[in-house]
Amino acid sequence: MPGARIAQISRSGGGVPKRAIASARVTALGLDGDVQRNRKLHGGPERALCLFSLERIRALQAEGHPIQPGSIGENLTLEGLDWSRVTPGTSLRLGAEVVIQITAYTAPCTNITGSFRDRDYSRVSQRLHPDDSRVYARVLRGGELATGDPAQILSVADAAAPIEAR
Repeated sequence: MPGARIAQISRSGGGVPKRAIASARVTALGLDGDVQRNRKLHGGPERALCLFSLERIRALQAEGHPIQPGSIGENLTLEGLDWSRVTPGTSLRLGAEVVIQITAYTAPCTNITGSFRDRDYSRVSQRLHPDDSRVYARVLRGGELATGDPAQILSVADAAAPIEAR
């Protein structure tokens, strides 16, 4: 989708909320300097990055939830993508260098209750509310990202192309 971009990059020293930063280096294990408290459930190569949609955040705010970008643990808040297309197996190009592949929907947990009216963190459960979930991604190609960088869903052919050709 034209005009899609990284609205916010967020990291923390452990847990939530993750705080906005202007730019970051992305490696196979995620954002440099980002720490997860529970490495059994978060982080690692298959969950290197957590992504969410700014449009979904705004819709949740309109429902009365006090959610903010980064408050439910996402590293990248994206704007302008058709979030219903950001599904496991989909690849994205972020900025000029970074290529990622969505690996799974995230399972919401009690650590994010403060971002929801009545502490109902199940509001971002893919099973209960399709297309309102955050997603995890693996990093296929690392690099530098900055707030405002473009975000693009890659076609199957683009995602299959050798990294040198991207």
